[in-house]
Amino acid sequence: MTKITQRIRVSGVVQGVGFRPFVWRLARELALSGWVRNDARGVEIAVEGDAAQLVTLCERLRSEAPPLARIDAIEIQAEAQGEIPANPSPDKDSFVILDSRGGPVTTAIGHDTAPCAACLDELCDPASRRWRHAFVTCTHCGPRYTVTRRLPYDRVQTSLAPFPLCADCAREYTDPADRRFHAETTCCLHCGPRLALCDAAGQPVNCADAIAATLARLRAGEIVAIKGLGGFHLVCDARNAAAVARLRARKAREEKPFAVLLANVASARAFADIDAAEEALLESAERPIVLLRKRTDVNMDADVALAGCAPGLAWLGLMLPSTPLQTLLFHEAAGRPPGLAWLAEAQPLALVCTSANPNGEPLQKDNDEAMQALADIADAFLLHDRDIVVRCDDSVLRAVPGGFQFVRRARGYTPRAIPLSVSLNAGGLAVLACGGWFKNTVCIVRGNEAFVSQHIGDLGNAATCGFFEETIAHLLGILDVRPEVVAHDLHPDFFSTRFAAAFAARAGLPCVAVQHHHAHIAAVLAEHGMAGDEPVIGLALDGVGLGSDGAAWGGELLRVDGAHFVRLGHLRPLLLPGGDRAAREPWRMAAAALHALGRDDEIARRFPQNVNAVLLRQMLAGGLHSPPTSSLGRAFDAAAGLLDVCAVASFEGQAAMLLEGLAERYGDVAVDVCAASNAYVIDSDGTLDLRPLYALLADCDNAAYGAAMFHAVLAEALAEWATQAAHAAGLTTVACGGGCFLNHRLSRTLTMLLAQRGLRMLTAQRLPPNDGGLSLGQAWIARQTQRMEN
Repeated sequence: MTKITQRIRVSGVVQGVGFRPFVWRLARELALSGWVRNDARGVEIAVEGDAAQLVTLCERLRSEAPPLARIDAIEIQAEAQGEIPANPSPDKDSFVILDSRGGPVTTAIGHDTAPCAACLDELCDPASRRWRHAFVTCTHCGPRYTVTRRLPYDRVQTSLAPFPLCADCAREYTDPADRRFHAETTCCLHCGPRLALCDAAGQPVNCADAIAATLARLRAGEIVAIKGLGGFHLVCDARNAAAVARLRARKAREEKPFAVLLANVASARAFADIDAAEEALLESAERPIVLLRKRTDVNMDADVALAGCAPGLAWLGLMLPSTPLQTLLFHEAAGRPPGLAWLAEAQPLALVCTSANPNGEPLQKDNDEAMQALADIADAFLLHDRDIVVRCDDSVLRAVPGGFQFVRRARGYTPRAIPLSVSLNAGGLAVLACGGWFKNTVCIVRGNEAFVSQHIGDLGNAATCGFFEETIAHLLGILDVRPEVVAHDLHPDFFSTRFAAAFAARAGLPCVAVQHHHAHIAAVLAEHGMAGDEPVIGLALDGVGLGSDGAAWGGELLRVDGAHFVRLGHLRPLLLPGGDRAAREPWRMAAAALHALGRDDEIARRFPQNVNAVLLRQMLAGGLHSPPTSSLGRAFDAAAGLLDVCAVASFEGQAAMLLEGLAERYGDVAVDVCAASNAYVIDSDGTLDLRPLYALLADCDNAAYGAAMFHAVLAEALAEWATQAAHAAGLTTVACGGGCFLNHRLSRTLTMLLAQRGLRMLTAQRLPPNDGGLSLGQAWIARQTQRMEN
């Protein structure tokens, strides 16, 4: 039978996931000869064999790819008939794996994942040489992004380079039939990183077993800083109210919720209601923190059992172990049982597991810096000597119909590429987009892919600004990208804006300023693969963003047409008495709402505990230090203040979260369309006036009902507002972005109401709807701008 030869190029996430041994096994099974290797573009295959077998090879490359692989494209180039691919082996009928080859990078590194079932089995098997090995991994699981310095993905390019393989590990590493063939992070107890327990002063603790000693300290009520995949966690016993309170006091985190780490879903059911979709998210290889509805029934009250973990909120953030080390804590607590049966049984241990980032600084990742920065918080440190190359916080998400919604996108999902519309390629221009101020991320566009960084945080201190610059440098390096255009927020005083301007000036690049809310809508369009060729209605609802008129926007109705937008309407502005301080003190926004209603005389009576109430009334009356804002986020604050739900917020978004929690506990409120229309007014100029709704709240004596009614009326008002604009423009798509869409109740109701009106609602799915998605929107608009200019 005549043989043919082919060159096959596989692109996507195909390095560090066992792809080459997978190809090797397929080729041998199909009696093909040739070779496979990694290079900067992905995986290259040269193969000779029967034509039918080559067809089968390409089909199975897609259908049977390793679990962590993501195939974006398979390109086939026919060679001269009968030509044998270059093969260093003297046996031309064999198929071999060649060493990696460098070059311009067009592939991507994989994301970090939890231990696979096979590795967990070894971890808990006393007969395995990796029994209780805190760094067990293989080609199907473990760290990737957080340990990789550059591509191609080889051991020498990772933080495992200082750990030479022992003879047994080397044998596995070089055996294509073994699942650890070229598993770059593989190691064992003899040749891998080591654990060490240190006291609060950083001195080594003399103990026989670091895991056992750590668990004993946790059970005694201590706080332990534990080194993870992308940084340190602060850990304590979640059932110990005194330990949780002590952690709050030391971290200066008064009420912001803590995530809770549990052994398995069976353990999680004790504290939260979990459906099949949420169970799948908890058990996914990415191991995110999943927001789940708290149990508050007679058999279990999560607020009692986990006192202080998520006070006053309807949602509880739960996560399962993402590392072997975390699994070993639960294994130790269970008595070191052999096998995996114990992982199907509820375990009593529950641990607060919160990011070790004191004072709003970045996650701590290095041993020395952690022991210095956390010295006043942690009672002990569980360390290891494998470097963390890239800081990467835990991802936070919740299940929604048809998938999930990010609150924070980081470990487990970064740096997965977001495919862009091919028609948006704009000549392949590479873009660096620098994001905003709050919840910053950066985005790099290469070809038709957007790479959005892990969550960086608020750029309010030097350390986070340094992390921002560090992240840009790492992403540009690992992706081998030289930007050709730079994008940033319209606000001139953001650190990200100043960095973008300086970077562009040094490189002689064009710099594109993007209005904040335009970017919110653009981010949604980008991830839905839209090219900007067809206009949409945009609902941009958040806390604040600089408007093109210099005012503080945040409740915007836009028409977005690629690189251009028109402001069709906005919320009727409320004053911000005290400026930015009003965003931290919802009672001030309640006072602003009363002022808007002409009920200034009620301000001092409603807020007698605040000695500034009289002064604040005078500020509002005179317009002193009280700039206007159209922000929906501040409308939520006003509602929370009027209902006496939250007078002063201890963290961003707390008032809105408490309001949503009250509404969830109350249940649905049936709002008749006619009755609801009396609770808001849409003016002829497109302004949405919520003053009638504020009046209802001001007179409401049931906070839970008021919270539910506020959500119901607001959803109805927004739906009608968007519908009128869509019909007037002849459009049928409404793209929704901004932090207010993290409100689950508002989002699900608005989706239903728009569908009833025949409109399609697009929301964020691959990125958070808040400022964590701004950088993607900025990059999309920069590409639109360059496409128009070209």
